[in-house]
Amino acid sequence: MSEKLRILIAEDHQTVREGIKMLVNSQPDMEVVGEADNGEVALVEAERLKPDLVLMDISMPELNGLLAAKRLRLSSPDVKILTLTRHTDDGYLKQIIAAGANGYVLKQSAPNELITAIRSVASGNSYLDPSLTRKVMGGYAAKTDSLRGENKGELSDRESEVLRLIALGYSNKEIGERLELSVKTIEAHKANAMKKLGISSRIDIVRYAIFQNWMQDT
Repeated sequence: MSEKLRILIAEDHQTVREGIKMLVNSQPDMEVVGEADNGEVALVEAERLKPDLVLMDISMPELNGLLAAKRLRLSSPDVKILTLTRHTDDGYLKQIIAAGANGYVLKQSAPNELITAIRSVASGNSYLDPSLTRKVMGGYAAKTDSLRGENKGELSDRESEVLRLIALGYSNKEIGERLELSVKTIEAHKANAMKKLGISSRIDIVRYAIFQNWMQDT
């Protein structure tokens, strides 16, 4: 039997935390190995327990989930981060992607959505709550052709692969190791691809990946 997915829950409301814990522990392939009620404790517990995934609430005292995610990405790059929030605005999503989180799920979503998100992120995919997908795409009509790949500059297979892995949450170093290329070469492929598509940020790469149906690939 394979080992269970080890999860750390960082959530300042005890009732919510207990509910998530019961839900996670009811799954045959995962277990809660630790809890934290603020961002600082989450970082300490992540270092001590070395979980596979941290379920990180965005709004927490001491150190909020966004800052905790940024620091966790630096201190424990192999740990997957799934953010949990009630916020649905695009500004929060941009900050979460910039922080290096692997996924974004809403607290108001159904319990099975959270379990699906945990499994998806744990397996190496990025995850956006389905109710947010339209919002991610909204307001960017001027960029639609580029994001769909309808651009005069065709991406090479290598450029497409680099963008796909970036959208899935891999760092340049991880992509380089995976593709057996230098970080400098990965950065060059990324820059060339973004120039061809007329995009300028990581959230644009995620949008492009969604249009290309890459987000569920492994």
